[in-house]
Amino acid sequence: MPEAVSRDVCIPADTITPDRDVTHAHFAPGDQIVVIKGVADGELWGEAMTVVTPSWHTPTEEDGWRLRDPNGGALSFITAHPRYLVHLSKRCPDCLIYQRALRDYLLPKADGDKPLDGGWYSITDRNQLVHTADQRSAR
Repeated sequence: MPEAVSRDVCIPADTITPDRDVTHAHFAPGDQIVVIKGVADGELWGEAMTVVTPSWHTPTEEDGWRLRDPNGGALSFITAHPRYLVHLSKRCPDCLIYQRALRDYLLPKADGDKPLDGGWYSITDRNQLVHTADQRSAR
């Protein structure tokens, strides 16, 4: 996966993820997932992780999932809302539809071949991944 770089371009807002309706039960421990964060070389890119266990997602005040980053580091484990996640370990229709919607929306807005991080996510002080649309309720 390419490393993202910031550029002086108009970064499109992610209007797809905040409206995604996916239940907590859509994912299960052991699932390989990706959190899509931007565009690189004409494709979507993101961070791959493994679903570990259910965990409360404080920023959205809904059931979330504890995720493990296989690369380890300071943020080896984070919590995320199910709408941020896309299956890598299986080809489920919901995740494929979501990826297609993001691809159709974002790729025409990308400028050039350099990786672009949309800046849609941040990590709270509780190691919880939060989308910009959900930050207003983050504590």
